[in-house]
Amino acid sequence: MSQIITFGEVLMRLSPEGNKKFIQANLLEFYFGGTEVNVGISIANFGGDVKHISCISNDFVGDTAISYLRKFGVDTSAIVRSSRPLGVYFLEVGAVMRPSTISYNRSHSSFSEIKPSMVDWEKSLEGGEWFHWTGITPALCKGGYETLKEGLILARKQGMTVSADPTYRKGLWQYGENAKDVLNDLLQYSTIFIGGIDEINEALGTSFGYSNEEFIEACKQLMIAFPSIEKVFDKIRTAVNSSWNRIRARMWNGIEFRETADLDITHIIDRIGTGDAFAAGLIYGLQHYDDDFKSMEFASASSALKHTYEGDVNFSSVNEVLGILEGNTTGRFNR
Repeated sequence: MSQIITFGEVLMRLSPEGNKKFIQANLLEFYFGGTEVNVGISIANFGGDVKHISCISNDFVGDTAISYLRKFGVDTSAIVRSSRPLGVYFLEVGAVMRPSTISYNRSHSSFSEIKPSMVDWEKSLEGGEWFHWTGITPALCKGGYETLKEGLILARKQGMTVSADPTYRKGLWQYGENAKDVLNDLLQYSTIFIGGIDEINEALGTSFGYSNEEFIEACKQLMIAFPSIEKVFDKIRTAVNSSWNRIRARMWNGIEFRETADLDITHIIDRIGTGDAFAAGLIYGLQHYDDDFKSMEFASASSALKHTYEGDVNFSSVNEVLGILEGNTTGRFNR
């Protein structure tokens, strides 16, 4: 079976139980995550063959993180170790009109010292069919950008599909590189674009609006600027409040525009990793269905289901996602 390759930081998340603020709490729960590894674990839960490449602390915390990945069947053979600590983030989960709040502690993490010489891309990409990257990794450090670029060049040389989720987080870009220049440099090696109007405007320096007509035109301009990009998929979130959101998706594949129906999530358990669940569902769908719209529907349902799990990872199976697509959204007992 051909592998899906993901590359990025593994983080530990610390949160008070439920919807408490830190000042209310005496106990914290911890989870492992990180945007690219969330994608990898979700695909592994769908039955995919996944390898995650990273740099993780060489201590018992790092050992536990690697054991966590292995528990889901993720190949950790290309992970390197560092004397620096694992990156950490702190999360207060909001409710109703109170938003969730995150604080990161990752600027001197184990992953922050990653450099191209630490990853044997020739060996790591053997048997690989798909490479997934996000804008988080090149934002963290110059070594992350340079290492990722080296992997992408080889992945495309080998004919791999490359999906890009060029998430722009302004607060992460602290090492002196221009975010637009870096992301555009990496987009030239990508074939699937997972993002919407904001990401396209960031890449092109344009000001397209959010209508479907402008989305189509933005996609066309993106494909002109980056000829390797064949398809664009956009997850759209409508927030009623912190506890109630709606999810839908739309696409342009160079031939047709399609849009899914809304999925209502009326009681959100955890919003972290829901975009990653969309990306994972899309990758799985595009590998298993000869239909872009069906793949996008699978991705949207995957994202919706992730809202029902605590932690960063989507634990849904393929059958559970298909159940949502069949209209089984009432949450009735399966007996």
